[in-house]
Amino acid sequence: MTTKRYYQGTGRRKTSVARVRIFPGNGEFIINGKAPEDYFGARALWQREIRRPLELTDNLASLNVLVKVQGGGMSGQAGAIRHGVSRALLDLNAELRPTLKKAGLLTRDPRAKERKKVGLKRARKRPQYTKR
Repeated sequence: MTTKRYYQGTGRRKTSVARVRIFPGNGEFIINGKAPEDYFGARALWQREIRRPLELTDNLASLNVLVKVQGGGMSGQAGAIRHGVSRALLDLNAELRPTLKKAGLLTRDPRAKERKKVGLKRARKRPQYTKR
């Protein structure tokens, strides 16, 4: 059996879609051609979130991650990247499944913005009621 050049996974969250490729390497992380610090700015929360699957499986320094992400905002993109990295790690080694599953990293987060309803100001907010 030949070894793959890379392992891939697709992650989704809200309206964001992330295509993740993992290579054996030195721990480099690239998102749309930028480092996570440049892509997400000063929010360390998102940077921790995208690295969490690698930290849990002790692969942070041994794998390079290349991500192409589109759609949604920063929070949705960070969630999509985390989901994609988790799926790519499964492609690399199926024995990591219990670890990732227990941490809840393999489940796609189904929460999304609720649609606006007719006669309301937003999804649930009603116009103010006036008695007289």
